[in-house]
Amino acid sequence: MINGLLVVVLLGAGVAGYLVFFGSSGSAQPTAARTAAAANRDVSEVVTASGTVQSSFSAAASFGASGTVTEINVKVGDVVTKGQQLAKLDPAQAQLQVDIAQGNLNAALDKGTGTTALLTAYRQAQLALQQAKDALAATTLTAPGDGTITSVIGAVGQKVSSGNSSSTSSSTTSTTTASGFVVVTDLKNLVLHANVSESDVSKLKGDQAATVTVNAMQSQPIQAKVTQVDLTPTTANNVVQYGVTLTLTEPPAGLRPGQSASVEITVAGATNVLAVPAAAVQTAGGASSVAVLENGAETRRTVEIGVRGDQYVEIRSGLTAGEEVVLPPVTTSTGQNRTGQQQGGQFPGTGGQRNGGGFTGTGR
Repeated sequence: MINGLLVVVLLGAGVAGYLVFFGSSGSAQPTAARTAAAANRDVSEVVTASGTVQSSFSAAASFGASGTVTEINVKVGDVVTKGQQLAKLDPAQAQLQVDIAQGNLNAALDKGTGTTALLTAYRQAQLALQQAKDALAATTLTAPGDGTITSVIGAVGQKVSSGNSSSTSSSTTSTTTASGFVVVTDLKNLVLHANVSESDVSKLKGDQAATVTVNAMQSQPIQAKVTQVDLTPTTANNVVQYGVTLTLTEPPAGLRPGQSASVEITVAGATNVLAVPAAAVQTAGGASSVAVLENGAETRRTVEIGVRGDQYVEIRSGLTAGEEVVLPPVTTSTGQNRTGQQQGGQFPGTGGQRNGGGFTGTGR
């Protein structure tokens, strides 16, 4: 009988111990209510996007005449100005055509323009001379704009065919720079072209301030401004996006077209306004509210909000400075942390600590 009683006692103790040490392990336990004091601060709403650094100007220049290359006056890396000579074709054939056209014009002038037929012949000779002069000028390739030589295709002695004098690409269009005999790119006036979601594009407008972080230069954030928002979207894999172009203010040395970057565009802001952590604000049906801690009890109160940032929300009415708003509870596993707080479970962007009735930390 004694042995049987001992067995029962031991089994009971084992079950109790299991329940105490293992029964609640892994289950979520609510922590004490967390609060934050409404306080004055700066609040901003930002739109984030990723994009690529581009040149504000790039042009591919090609000869407008056919012939043999006799001179190449530049190399990759040279800085040139608009109109500067880049290369030259043998002008002998083109000069001969000018001489012939000039002789025909002189002969037509000698015959006079007294009749309709003579006047027509004279004007045709004038036109032929002008065309010959244009062909002669096309044997010299000049820079279509200021910039740096980023490509030279060809060599002295090469025969080329006539083509477009230049093909220009701007970052504000979707045109892709064509390959040419020489490519000139502006490496000083760089821009960022990024894509934003269709839900954010309505928030963007010209001259909005932004901060650009180039992936290869993360320690050197660059200030920028929105200069253009595309009116038509691009769609890929059923995702609709709109292009936005930003000019870079004082880009750092070494920045190059093609480098990837992220951008934060400030679309709304308020300075020194009453604000609470964004997690404390609930919005439904166009109405916003917060839970306020009054005499140890929670009371739901309707508020009017202004700028809504990722971390803080401006409160225009319904709260006063110093009032405590209730934050969502943080649950944690009892097997992980028995202090009632999740490890690292501070309120994002705020520091997660109350200090003297205020809520310390930083955020937008």
